[in-house]
Amino acid sequence: MQPAPGESPIVVLVRPQLAENIGTTARAMANGGLFHLRLVAPRDGWPQDRAWRTASGADAILEAAEVFPDVPSALADCHRVFATCPRPRHMIKPLRTARAAAEDTREINGRGLRCAVMFGPERAGLEAEDMAHADTLVRYPLNPAHMSLNLAQAVMIFAYEWWTATEPTPARKLITNGTPVATKGLLEAFLDRLVSELDASGFLEPEKKRANMVRNLRHWFERGEVTEQELRTLHGVVTELSVGRMRRGRPD
Repeated sequence: MQPAPGESPIVVLVRPQLAENIGTTARAMANGGLFHLRLVAPRDGWPQDRAWRTASGADAILEAAEVFPDVPSALADCHRVFATCPRPRHMIKPLRTARAAAEDTREINGRGLRCAVMFGPERAGLEAEDMAHADTLVRYPLNPAHMSLNLAQAVMIFAYEWWTATEPTPARKLITNGTPVATKGLLEAFLDRLVSELDASGFLEPEKKRANMVRNLRHWFERGEVTEQELRTLHGVVTELSVGRMRRGRPD
Protein backbone atom coordinates (compact mmCIF):
# COMPACT_ATOMS: atom_id res chain seq x y z
CA MET A 1 0.00 0.00 0.00
CA GLN A 2 2.74 2.41 -0.96
CA PRO A 3 2.71 4.67 -4.05
CA ALA A 4 5.27 3.92 -6.73
CA PRO A 5 8.17 6.37 -7.09
CA GLY A 6 7.41 9.49 -9.11
CA GLU A 7 4.17 11.31 -9.70
CA SER A 8 0.72 9.73 -9.88
CA PRO A 9 -2.72 11.37 -10.06
CA ILE A 10 -4.12 13.00 -6.93
CA VAL A 11 -7.78 12.29 -6.25
CA VAL A 12 -9.48 15.42 -4.90
CA LEU A 13 -12.90 15.01 -3.31
CA VAL A 14 -14.61 18.38 -3.18
CA ARG A 15 -16.98 18.82 -0.22
CA PRO A 16 -17.65 15.09 0.30
CA GLN A 17 -20.72 14.50 2.42
CA LEU A 18 -20.51 10.98 3.83
CA ALA A 19 -17.57 9.34 5.58
CA GLU A 20 -18.59 5.99 4.14
CA ASN A 21 -18.14 7.36 0.62
CA ILE A 22 -14.65 8.59 1.46
CA GLY A 23 -13.81 5.09 2.69
CA THR A 24 -15.13 3.35 -0.41
CA THR A 25 -13.29 5.90 -2.56
CA ALA A 26 -10.04 4.92 -0.84
CA ARG A 27 -10.85 1.29 -1.58
CA ALA A 28 -11.42 2.10 -5.26
CA MET A 29 -8.20 4.08 -5.39
CA ALA A 30 -6.23 1.17 -3.97
CA ASN A 31 -7.71 -1.13 -6.62
CA GLY A 32 -6.34 1.14 -9.33
CA GLY A 33 -3.00 1.94 -7.75
CA LEU A 34 -3.85 5.52 -6.77
CA PHE A 35 -2.65 6.57 -3.32
CA HIS A 36 -2.89 10.36 -3.02
CA LEU A 37 -6.19 11.60 -1.59
CA ARG A 38 -7.14 15.19 -0.81
CA LEU A 39 -10.37 16.31 0.83
CA VAL A 40 -11.78 19.78 0.33
CA ALA A 41 -14.02 20.95 3.18
CA PRO A 42 -15.58 17.57 4.09
CA ARG A 43 -19.04 18.26 5.44
CA ASP A 44 -18.60 16.39 8.73
CA GLY A 45 -14.92 17.14 9.26
CA TRP A 46 -11.99 14.76 9.22
CA PRO A 47 -10.98 12.16 10.31
CA GLN A 48 -14.13 10.08 10.69
CA ASP A 49 -14.11 6.51 11.96
CA ARG A 50 -16.88 5.43 9.58
CA ALA A 51 -14.55 5.93 6.61
CA TRP A 52 -12.18 3.22 7.86
CA ARG A 53 -15.06 0.75 8.17
CA THR A 54 -15.76 0.90 4.44
CA ALA A 55 -12.19 1.18 3.16
CA SER A 56 -11.65 -2.60 3.13
CA GLY A 57 -8.02 -2.33 4.18
CA ALA A 58 -7.09 0.83 2.27
CA ASP A 59 -6.22 2.43 5.62
CA ALA A 60 -2.91 3.88 4.46
CA ILE A 61 -4.70 6.08 1.92
CA LEU A 62 -7.07 7.46 4.55
CA GLU A 63 -4.29 8.02 7.05
CA ALA A 64 -2.27 10.00 4.50
CA ALA A 65 -5.27 12.00 3.22
CA GLU A 66 -4.82 15.77 3.31
CA VAL A 67 -7.58 18.24 4.14
CA PHE A 68 -7.93 21.68 2.55
CA PRO A 69 -10.40 24.50 3.19
CA ASP A 70 -11.06 25.26 -0.48
CA VAL A 71 -10.35 24.14 -4.05
CA PRO A 72 -7.56 26.67 -4.85
CA SER A 73 -5.49 25.58 -1.86
CA ALA A 74 -5.96 21.89 -2.70
CA LEU A 75 -4.67 22.47 -6.24
CA ALA A 76 -1.95 25.02 -5.54
CA ASP A 77 0.99 22.66 -6.11
CA CYS A 78 -0.51 20.93 -9.19
CA HIS A 79 0.49 21.59 -12.80
CA ARG A 80 -2.60 20.12 -14.47
CA VAL A 81 -6.14 19.68 -13.15
CA PHE A 82 -8.93 17.46 -14.49
CA ALA A 83 -12.52 17.84 -13.32
CA THR A 84 -15.26 15.26 -13.70
CA CYS A 85 -18.33 16.75 -15.32
CA PRO A 86 -21.52 14.67 -15.79
CA ARG A 87 -23.28 17.45 -17.68
CA PRO A 88 -22.14 20.22 -20.06
CA ARG A 89 -21.67 23.50 -18.22
CA HIS A 90 -21.58 25.99 -21.10
CA MET A 91 -17.82 26.39 -21.02
CA ILE A 92 -15.01 25.99 -23.52
CA LYS A 93 -12.51 23.42 -22.28
CA PRO A 94 -10.93 20.21 -23.58
CA LEU A 95 -13.16 17.21 -22.85
CA ARG A 96 -11.89 13.67 -22.23
CA THR A 97 -13.37 10.27 -21.55
CA ALA A 98 -12.02 8.43 -18.51
CA ARG A 99 -9.70 6.42 -20.77
CA ALA A 100 -8.32 9.49 -22.53
CA ALA A 101 -7.90 11.31 -19.22
CA ALA A 102 -6.00 8.33 -17.81
CA GLU A 103 -3.71 8.32 -20.84
CA ASP A 104 -3.17 12.07 -20.44
CA THR A 105 -2.33 11.79 -16.75
CA ARG A 106 0.14 8.98 -17.49
CA GLU A 107 1.89 11.22 -19.98
CA ILE A 108 1.81 14.25 -17.67
CA ASN A 109 3.14 12.29 -14.70
CA GLY A 110 5.80 10.78 -16.93
CA ARG A 111 7.21 14.28 -17.43
CA GLY A 112 7.43 14.81 -13.69
CA LEU A 113 4.41 17.10 -13.54
CA ARG A 114 1.75 16.80 -10.86
CA CYS A 115 -1.89 16.42 -11.83
CA ALA A 116 -5.13 16.16 -9.90
CA VAL A 117 -8.57 14.79 -10.75
CA MET A 118 -11.48 16.47 -8.97
CA PHE A 119 -14.73 14.73 -8.03
CA GLY A 120 -17.70 16.69 -6.75
CA PRO A 121 -20.13 16.23 -3.86
CA GLU A 122 -22.45 13.24 -3.94
CA ARG A 123 -25.66 15.20 -4.49
CA ALA A 124 -24.91 17.32 -7.57
CA GLY A 125 -21.25 17.05 -8.51
CA LEU A 126 -18.84 19.92 -9.04
CA GLU A 127 -20.13 23.44 -9.34
CA ALA A 128 -19.17 25.80 -12.16
CA GLU A 129 -16.87 27.69 -9.79
CA ASP A 130 -15.02 24.46 -8.97
CA MET A 131 -14.55 23.57 -12.63
CA ALA A 132 -13.20 27.02 -13.36
CA HIS A 133 -9.99 25.85 -11.63
CA ALA A 134 -9.56 22.92 -14.03
CA ASP A 135 -7.94 22.93 -17.45
CA THR A 136 -9.63 19.72 -18.70
CA LEU A 137 -13.06 18.15 -18.18
CA VAL A 138 -13.72 14.41 -17.86
CA ARG A 139 -17.06 12.91 -18.83
CA TYR A 140 -17.91 9.20 -18.82
CA PRO A 141 -19.86 7.97 -21.88
CA LEU A 142 -22.54 6.01 -20.02
CA ASN A 143 -26.21 5.27 -20.68
CA PRO A 144 -27.66 8.76 -21.36
CA ALA A 145 -30.94 7.70 -19.80
CA HIS A 146 -29.25 6.95 -16.48
CA MET A 147 -25.77 8.36 -15.80
CA SER A 148 -25.99 8.43 -12.01
CA LEU A 149 -22.85 7.19 -10.20
CA ASN A 150 -21.96 7.24 -6.55
CA LEU A 151 -18.66 8.82 -5.58
CA ALA A 152 -16.63 5.63 -5.30
CA GLN A 153 -17.95 4.34 -8.63
CA ALA A 154 -16.85 7.51 -10.37
CA VAL A 155 -13.38 7.24 -8.86
CA MET A 156 -13.22 3.52 -9.66
CA ILE A 157 -13.82 4.09 -13.37
CA PHE A 158 -10.93 6.53 -13.60
CA ALA A 159 -8.69 4.37 -11.38
CA TYR A 160 -9.37 1.32 -13.56
CA GLU A 161 -8.52 3.18 -16.75
CA TRP A 162 -5.36 4.63 -15.18
CA TRP A 163 -4.20 1.20 -14.04
CA THR A 164 -4.97 -0.64 -17.28
CA ALA A 165 -3.29 2.04 -19.43
CA THR A 166 0.00 0.22 -18.79
CA GLU A 167 -1.27 -3.16 -17.56
CA PRO A 168 0.28 -6.00 -19.63
CA THR A 169 -2.53 -8.51 -19.06
CA PRO A 170 -3.76 -9.64 -22.51
CA ALA A 171 -7.35 -8.76 -23.30
CA ARG A 172 -8.01 -12.33 -24.47
CA LYS A 173 -6.43 -15.51 -23.17
CA LEU A 174 -7.20 -19.23 -23.10
CA ILE A 175 -6.69 -20.67 -19.61
CA THR A 176 -5.33 -24.22 -20.01
CA ASN A 177 -4.23 -24.86 -16.40
CA GLY A 178 -0.82 -26.16 -17.44
CA THR A 179 -1.83 -28.49 -20.25
CA PRO A 180 -0.49 -27.39 -23.65
CA VAL A 181 -2.66 -26.73 -26.68
CA ALA A 182 -2.66 -29.79 -28.92
CA THR A 183 -0.81 -29.65 -32.22
CA LYS A 184 -2.68 -30.16 -35.46
CA GLY A 185 -0.95 -33.53 -35.78
CA LEU A 186 -2.38 -34.77 -32.48
CA LEU A 187 -5.79 -33.43 -33.42
CA GLU A 188 -5.62 -35.14 -36.83
CA ALA A 189 -4.72 -38.48 -35.20
CA PHE A 190 -7.73 -38.21 -32.92
CA LEU A 191 -10.06 -37.28 -35.79
CA ASP A 192 -8.82 -40.26 -37.83
CA ARG A 193 -9.56 -42.56 -34.92
CA LEU A 194 -12.94 -40.99 -34.26
CA VAL A 195 -14.02 -41.30 -37.90
CA SER A 196 -12.84 -44.92 -37.98
CA GLU A 197 -14.93 -45.77 -34.94
CA LEU A 198 -17.93 -43.89 -36.32
CA ASP A 199 -17.63 -45.87 -39.55
CA ALA A 200 -17.54 -49.08 -37.55
CA SER A 201 -20.61 -48.10 -35.53
CA GLY A 202 -22.62 -47.13 -38.59
CA PHE A 203 -23.00 -43.52 -37.48
CA LEU A 204 -21.67 -42.16 -40.79
CA GLU A 205 -24.23 -43.97 -42.95
CA PRO A 206 -25.52 -43.54 -45.61
CA GLU A 207 -22.37 -43.13 -47.70
CA LYS A 208 -23.66 -40.11 -49.62
CA LYS A 209 -23.82 -38.11 -46.36
CA ARG A 210 -20.52 -39.36 -44.95
CA ALA A 211 -18.20 -36.70 -46.44
CA ASN A 212 -20.33 -33.83 -45.21
CA MET A 213 -20.69 -35.33 -41.72
CA VAL A 214 -16.92 -35.86 -41.42
CA ARG A 215 -16.32 -32.30 -42.61
CA ASN A 216 -18.71 -30.93 -39.97
CA LEU A 217 -16.92 -32.91 -37.26
CA ARG A 218 -13.60 -31.49 -38.42
CA HIS A 219 -14.95 -27.94 -38.35
CA TRP A 220 -16.19 -28.52 -34.83
CA PHE A 221 -12.84 -29.66 -33.45
CA GLU A 222 -10.78 -27.18 -35.47
CA ARG A 223 -12.83 -24.24 -34.27
CA GLY A 224 -10.94 -23.71 -31.00
CA GLU A 225 -7.66 -24.49 -29.33
CA VAL A 226 -8.20 -28.02 -28.03
CA THR A 227 -5.72 -28.97 -25.32
CA GLU A 228 -3.77 -32.23 -25.05
CA GLN A 229 -5.66 -33.12 -21.86
CA GLU A 230 -8.98 -32.65 -23.63
CA LEU A 231 -7.81 -34.92 -26.46
CA ARG A 232 -6.77 -37.60 -23.95
CA THR A 233 -10.22 -37.41 -22.42
CA LEU A 234 -11.87 -37.70 -25.83
CA HIS A 235 -9.69 -40.71 -26.69
CA GLY A 236 -10.92 -42.31 -23.48
CA VAL A 237 -14.52 -41.60 -24.47
CA VAL A 238 -14.02 -43.20 -27.89
CA THR A 239 -12.36 -46.23 -26.30
CA GLU A 240 -15.25 -46.81 -23.92
CA LEU A 241 -17.80 -46.39 -26.70
CA SER A 242 -15.91 -48.91 -28.84
CA VAL A 243 -15.67 -51.43 -25.99
CA GLY A 244 -19.32 -50.95 -25.19
CA ARG A 245 -20.27 -51.57 -28.82
CA MET A 246 -18.29 -54.82 -28.91
CA ARG A 247 -19.88 -55.96 -25.64
CA ARG A 248 -23.25 -55.51 -27.29
CA GLY A 249 -22.27 -57.88 -30.10
CA ARG A 250 -21.16 -55.45 -32.81
CA PRO A 251 -17.37 -56.02 -33.01
CA ASP A 252 -17.29 -55.08 -36.69
